[in-house]
Amino acid sequence: MRAGDTRYEVEEDAAPLDMLVALFEARGWPCEVGSEEICGEIQGSWAKYQLRAIWRPEDRVLQVLCLPDIRIAAEKMGAAQELVALANEQMWLGHFDIWSNGGVMLYRNGTLLGREGLLSLDQAQSLVELAVEECDRFYPAFQFVLWGDKSPREALKAAMVDAAGEA
Repeated sequence: MRAGDTRYEVEEDAAPLDMLVALFEARGWPCEVGSEEICGEIQGSWAKYQLRAIWRPEDRVLQVLCLPDIRIAAEKMGAAQELVALANEQMWLGHFDIWSNGGVMLYRNGTLLGREGLLSLDQAQSLVELAVEECDRFYPAFQFVLWGDKSPREALKAAMVDAAGEA
């Protein structure tokens, strides 16, 4: 991948964080990079999401976290946990979770990379797009439960209505 005038130019499979930094820079997304983590912001359809990728070289696992800035109050925790379980049943890759420390809702996906521990541009794009798409897909359901006082099943049903036809 040629990222133009960026610090990171990656032409083929690369170390996971290098590839993600190149992707972020090519898309103009702000990010910060640590020794084993990248953190940035991506605008989704409903909100701006914090995206984190953590690389564990000893396991060759790249974990992608997407946080839609949804904090769950104690009185809504039961309904939110039920909605997380229902949403996770609809997902093929990754899952939603609620961190016990602070009630933060997030999407999480762990990817085991091959023996060399390299990431392709296609993989990097797919992992980021999947995280944002899943957060966008279920964001309304969480809002319906947290702010609209709908039951988890009602919220999921209302959020999962797909438009039919063409505009």
